[in-house]
Amino acid sequence: MSSTRDIVFIVKKCCLKVLLGVTDPELNILDTFEDVEYERRTVEVSLVDGLEKLEAEAYVWGNSNDTYLYGDWDSEQWKAAHMQDFVKMTMGFMEELELPESKPRVATYENFFCRSDDPTRS
Repeated sequence: MSSTRDIVFIVKKCCLKVLLGVTDPELNILDTFEDVEYERRTVEVSLVDGLEKLEAEAYVWGNSNDTYLYGDWDSEQWKAAHMQDFVKMTMGFMEELELPESKPRVATYENFFCRSDDPTRS
């Protein structure tokens, strides 16, 4: 049985969502999606009431010198400018996940060019 983890999405000190009970396979999908630009870190988060704290995994932008990290971030402005492209990109990512894995080059060669029913093979 897979273990589960809690995931938090953080933007500075905003109130965002914590996903509870994320399984290891789901976490692997998130790791693949976030790729190398983000680092997954264990952080302590406070729930809205501030009384309960819990540990969760967070994806943190890896380049702390990136100038886009500093200043104000307007989620409504981001939605208007980028949401449609983000959804398209995410749907493409999901479609790729559903594709069968390609065979390695050697397996492809063996499958198509060296069949056991080939009369030239002994």
